[in-house]
Amino acid sequence: MVQVQYIADLGDSRLDAYARLTERQLRSVLEPEKGIFIAESAKVIERALAAGLEPVSFLMGERWLEQFTPVFHDLEVECPGLDVPAFIAPMELMEELTGFNVTRGALAAFRRPAMPDARAFLDGLVARADGRPVRVCVLEGIVDHTNVGAIFRSAAALNVDGILVSPTCCDPLYRRAVRVSMGTVFQVPWTRLGTTARAWPADGLSVLHEAGFSCAAMALADDSRSLDDPSLVEIDRLALFMGTEGDGLSARTIEGCDLTIRIPMARGVDSLNVAAASAVAFWQLCPHATNSYHYQHGRYA
Repeated sequence: MVQVQYIADLGDSRLDAYARLTERQLRSVLEPEKGIFIAESAKVIERALAAGLEPVSFLMGERWLEQFTPVFHDLEVECPGLDVPAFIAPMELMEELTGFNVTRGALAAFRRPAMPDARAFLDGLVARADGRPVRVCVLEGIVDHTNVGAIFRSAAALNVDGILVSPTCCDPLYRRAVRVSMGTVFQVPWTRLGTTARAWPADGLSVLHEAGFSCAAMALADDSRSLDDPSLVEIDRLALFMGTEGDGLSARTIEGCDLTIRIPMARGVDSLNVAAASAVAFWQLCPHATNSYHYQHGRYA
């Protein structure tokens, strides 16, 4: 059941996950085998619950308790053995904790889901596609959590089948990435690709090629194809590589990919922000239809 507990002091040790632990500590200290992440706002929390993620605790200002009461009731019905606290604090205390007026709602700590093996992940995407083209995005070394969150939101809206994250890419479950994604990080299937920064990109490219994917680098190159090249949409299994802010994809990654793609530009502009570029590429290369085939009834199908 969800146990409502009132909080009057930010020094309360039960609030460590929200007030004192770093993102790195959340990943390894509280739950060494899985880790914990923080979700912010009612919509994000509800999407995490709908995706079947397990809550550890909730924290919200007292004005939000009424809105969450039916959410807690549904959670108790679906998970009768679950026992989690819901910490309720005065709004003034919440504003002191977060540093701003808590208009977005509430916070919740969730257990991190286990990441599937990349090979099994890709096999599952292909099986669910049932013969239609499959599109995945590979994020190489992207360090801005806002960009990662924005890419996930575009991927959810524009029908990307899955996202793979390189060893040097920032964490999609970092608090800001989750918030910017509006919880779509729980809707778009994703996993890690590659073992170490030293072995990248050879190990990641090998996994994709073995799964039958053509690897396309989004980069400026003399031999690149325009994004509107009609042959691109005919590729059955396509992995689209997006590179880090500023430098873009590494030379080794571009060399290892099967083709290079560029977005045609006007007025002397040579490139777009990686999040904006991803949205343009997804719109052009992914089928324009609902992506409910891989996310149904609050669970991955």
